[in-house]
Amino acid sequence: MPREHFRELEDKIHYCFKDKSLIELAMSHSSYANEKHLGKLGCNERLEFLGDAVLEIVSSDFLFHRFPDMPEGDLTKTRASMVCEPTLAYCAEQIGLGGYLLLGKGEDATGGRTRNSVVSDAMEALIGAIYLDGGIESARAFVLPFVKEMLEDESRLSFKDYKTILQEIVQQNPEEKLQYKLVEEKGPDHNKRFVVDVMLNSNVIGTGEGRSKKNAEQMAAKEALQLMGR
Repeated sequence: MPREHFRELEDKIHYCFKDKSLIELAMSHSSYANEKHLGKLGCNERLEFLGDAVLEIVSSDFLFHRFPDMPEGDLTKTRASMVCEPTLAYCAEQIGLGGYLLLGKGEDATGGRTRNSVVSDAMEALIGAIYLDGGIESARAFVLPFVKEMLEDESRLSFKDYKTILQEIVQQNPEEKLQYKLVEEKGPDHNKRFVVDVMLNSNVIGTGEGRSKKNAEQMAAKEALQLMGR
């Protein structure tokens, strides 16, 4: 993709990268990296990991100060609604992020540019890239308009956070330990599926499958809650 396309994206997000390689890496899906033989470090997965953490701290900080009387449980649920895959995909759609992605031919041909799991990951990677390039205040300036929009449109916060609900139940017994374990990745890069077990101590209490690890974790928690009769 020509560099002018990334300049167009910079205009849309109101941020100009000092290190242009970061925006290109943020837009590089694993299918593209595989096709171009760039290796594991040639895709946006590490930036996605970083961006996820930056998004959580920015949204947490904003909610903490915006709602001084909101209890911890409600803060957690509100934040979860803001950082979930459907919300991130909606935000990515607002800036047309899918059009700037570097995808492998198979991923592109099967609708990767509009797939929630792909564009939500790219959104997090972009946040991570902005943080690396310009620091936390630049990342905050990019993230906060989306956070505020989500608060104004409550219908966007209808996501049900099964992981948090399950965690709150388990926390009633402090000696219990809840963890999520990725047990399988299947399918080609353009249609990958993840399978996750949720474990209470050493016992599997739910299994979920999804197009992203986060979605699979939510589905595993949902199954566990269903088995509990919740």
